[in-house]
Amino acid sequence: MSTLIQFKNVRKRFGPKVIYTGLDLEVRRGEVLTVVGGSGVGKSVMLKMLIGLLRADSGSILFDGSEVTRMRERQLAEVRRRIAMLFQAGALFDSLSVGQNVAYGLEEHFHNEMTREQIEERVAWALGLVDLPGIEAMDPADLSGGMRKRVALARAIAVQPEVLLYDEPTTGLDPINTARVNHLIMGLQRKLAITSIVVTHDMKSAFSISDRVAMVHSGRIIAHGTVEQFRASSDARVTDFIEGNAPAQEDVETLLNT
Repeated sequence: MSTLIQFKNVRKRFGPKVIYTGLDLEVRRGEVLTVVGGSGVGKSVMLKMLIGLLRADSGSILFDGSEVTRMRERQLAEVRRRIAMLFQAGALFDSLSVGQNVAYGLEEHFHNEMTREQIEERVAWALGLVDLPGIEAMDPADLSGGMRKRVALARAIAVQPEVLLYDEPTTGLDPINTARVNHLIMGLQRKLAITSIVVTHDMKSAFSISDRVAMVHSGRIIAHGTVEQFRASSDARVTDFIEGNAPAQEDVETLLNT
C-alpha cells in the first residue's frame, strides 16, 4: 500500500501543556489504522490537525502529497471534502431532522453540484449503509445513543470521502452497540474501499477492526505495527496499556503534574 497521510516531526502544545514533541506516523491508502493511548495524550488533536481544525506548531502533515500545515481555508475546504470525521459525541444538530443532519455535509460542500433529488437519494443511501433506512423525518432527540452514532456515521459517509476519521466511535455505548459500530466500520471499509483512522482506548475494538495499531505516549508514537506485532510488543508501556495495568508511581506523578 502507498502512503496517503504522513505526520513528520509534528509538535503541538496548548500553553504550558505539551501534546506532541515529535509526532511521526504514516497512514497507508486503504487501511484501517487505529491510534490508541491514554486519555489526554492528544489522539483527537492528531485528527483535528489533519483537517486543519487545529494548526500544528511545527513539523509537516502531508495528505496525498500536499502540505496541510501551509494550506489556507479554501484549500482546507477541499481537504475536508475528501476527509470526513465522526466526532466523539456525534455532534448532531438537534434543531434538524435526521435527514437534514445527514444532508448537512452535502449542502455544505456540494450545493452547486447536486440537485435536491440527488441529495435525498444520497441521504437514503447513507442511512441504508448504517442499517437505519427510512428514518429521515425523525428528530435526533428521539434516537438512542447507538442510533445517534450511526446517524453521525451516515452523515460522514454521505459525502463519499476517501478518508474517514473516527474519534472514539464506541465511547458511551453498551457492548451490543459497540459490536454493531465495529461491524459497521469493517463493513464500510469493504464496501467503500476507504482509508480509516480510528482513535480509541478500547483495545478489544482496536484488535477487532485494525490492519495496524499505533500507540501515543509522552508526545510521540512509541509503537506501531500489525495487530499481531502490537500484541507481541516487549515495551512495558504497551503491554501495560493492553492489559489495563495501572501506571508506575513515577508515571502517576507525571500525570498529576501535567
